[in-house]
Amino acid sequence: MNKSTKFISKFKSAMSQSWLVSFVASLFLMLVMTVHIVLFEFSLSLSNSVVLVSSVGLTSFFVIRWLVDQFIYNKIKLIYKNINDLKSKPGDLKNINLRKVNKDVNSWNVKNDQEIQKLMIRESYRRQFVGNVAHELKTPIFNIQGYIDTLLDGAIDDKEINRKFLERANKSVARMIHIVEDLDQITKLEAGTIDIEEEPVDIIDVIQDVVDQLEMKAKKRNVNLVVKHQQIGRFLVYVDVEKIKQVLINLIVNAIKYGNEGGEVICRTYSMGEQVLVEVADDGNGIPAEHINKIFERFYRVDKARDRGQGGSGLGLSIVKHIIEAHNQTINIRSTEGEGCTFSFTLKKA
Repeated sequence: MNKSTKFISKFKSAMSQSWLVSFVASLFLMLVMTVHIVLFEFSLSLSNSVVLVSSVGLTSFFVIRWLVDQFIYNKIKLIYKNINDLKSKPGDLKNINLRKVNKDVNSWNVKNDQEIQKLMIRESYRRQFVGNVAHELKTPIFNIQGYIDTLLDGAIDDKEINRKFLERANKSVARMIHIVEDLDQITKLEAGTIDIEEEPVDIIDVIQDVVDQLEMKAKKRNVNLVVKHQQIGRFLVYVDVEKIKQVLINLIVNAIKYGNEGGEVICRTYSMGEQVLVEVADDGNGIPAEHINKIFERFYRVDKARDRGQGGSGLGLSIVKHIIEAHNQTINIRSTEGEGCTFSFTLKKA
């Protein structure tokens, strides 16, 4: 016996059982009516009571039978219709690939889990970013507040002290401005809203210009700035000049800051096919291996106490990375602890 025959047999059985349901229900109503007459209807005669009870029982039997039949029929008819539709279209059943359906469901589940993970990472990154910004701004704000409170407490009447404290407060304001400007720039770089206006320039001239700007800063730590080029003459690259100058300034300032006092910072260029390789190297303590992969992250510091004491925003290297990537180029770092650090990036030849 196939499934269709079994289904029809069960359907007929359900319909026949509706007679029994209707009969039991009508007997129950007749019993209720009899009890009601015995208890409350004293005016009715025995013959009238029998007629009334019989009429109620017979009527309820047919009404209940009809309701039960309709309920069973309507429910089963829809199922039976769907079975007939599938039987009339056997191709639809054949086209259902359960393995593919299972694969699609699993794929959707994996994708959904990945989206959730991304949202969790973004939320964690947002919290970390807000915390870092608050921490970076807290120091200069507290410094400014301290100097102003001291002046208001009476130090403002002392000409030497008030000028000294106002100058220190001004330095803290300048640091805050620097942090906010870096934040604004890196946000625009990440959002892709800063235009890169590329033009052919001589990278040797650009490097020399930056070195000249930073000469006084280097002298304060007795650091010697050295420029070495593989090529003599013009070395044209296709870049946004001001953005690349900022890259060089950030890298050379870092090299001066973390190199050995009385040491040397070297800027080098090499020809590499269709690209130029630019290197900025110092002779400092270098960067431990566990920090190398994180050095370009926002606010990441190898030596947090020392870096904040020197007034950096903690965004310089992250800005450098975004500017180089906006030129569709790459930046790398190699370092041996105790032997210095070298940052290198590529630029497209003009």
